[in-house]
Amino acid sequence: MIELIVLDVDGTLTDGTIYYSNEGEEIKGFNIKDGLMIKSWNMLGKKSAIITGRTSNIVDKRAKELDITFIRQGIKDKKAELDKILKENKISYNSVAFIGDDMNDYKLLNRIKESYCPYDANPIIQDLVKHRLHRNGGQGCVAEMIEMILKQEKLEEEFMKLWV
Repeated sequence: MIELIVLDVDGTLTDGTIYYSNEGEEIKGFNIKDGLMIKSWNMLGKKSAIITGRTSNIVDKRAKELDITFIRQGIKDKKAELDKILKENKISYNSVAFIGDDMNDYKLLNRIKESYCPYDANPIIQDLVKHRLHRNGGQGCVAEMIEMILKQEKLEEEFMKLWV
């Protein structure tokens, strides 16, 4: 049973585009459907994590809005960071699903049994993962992943109870 979803940011939660204002402020866009599904996942008593190579105040803000359980930014070795989270929280790799889109996710995706990527992920990543999603990064691919997990885990009825 999946207890923890782990999310990359750029290229999964976003379309991978980074905008800068005239003042140099970084701007990212997040898909509202992804946010609702992540929040719902957490409301089911599950855990969520962001492990990303970049550091951004915007990611911190979004993660807090969604009640993300673990927020790790500026991480060079995502697998080593996940190893720490799993050990500290007594979670096994068999209870983890991860979505990533590019080569900095390769090492972790190679370790995860329930691995996902957006439709527009790097071709090497597409060949590596168990599930290539139908939606692009930033276009609801994380929501699609969670929907698949809910179906696989037979949690649709419990999910629906959150909204009726």
